[in-house]
Amino acid sequence: MPELLIGLVSISDRAAAGVYEDKGIPGLTDWFGAALKTPWRMECRLIPDDQPAIERTLIELVDTAGCGLVLTTGGTGPAARDVTPEATLAVAHKVMPGFGEQMRQVSLRYVPTAILSRQIAVVRGRALIINLPGQPKAIKETLDGIFAAVPYCIDLIGGPYIETHDDVCKAFRPKSALKPPSA
Repeated sequence: MPELLIGLVSISDRAAAGVYEDKGIPGLTDWFGAALKTPWRMECRLIPDDQPAIERTLIELVDTAGCGLVLTTGGTGPAARDVTPEATLAVAHKVMPGFGEQMRQVSLRYVPTAILSRQIAVVRGRALIINLPGQPKAIKETLDGIFAAVPYCIDLIGGPYIETHDDVCKAFRPKSALKPPSA
């Protein structure tokens, strides 16, 4: 089974400057450690809220490092420095609006301010890039609510076949797209 390379990008001026400890990447690592059956490894980046830096990082992770999935945390609100969606759209080949719609629906179950989120997902080449919230609890809630669709999306764009632990997140695929389970 091919290994999945996941890019994890935490976007925060203060965490990048060392003002406080980043919690986004550890939250993502914990979730994927529990959810994925497929062998995986990660490429992590901690960068400030700077659109050119975010664009360069996303392009590097997809085009050079070869990530099949890239997840960002932070920078999706309405504040002036929140530019993650703009940077993500700037490097996109296709926009996947259903992910943003669903992420907001999931988050609205927990906080009314979820409506302020501008999270999006896009395809670049053979990679899916998804903007997530920055807090570990919100990361988990969001991934629990959307990840079932991610493996099939990655199948459709030519990425590796991803298997999950059903007790954490049961990946959905049409019967015609299923492969026999790995050992």
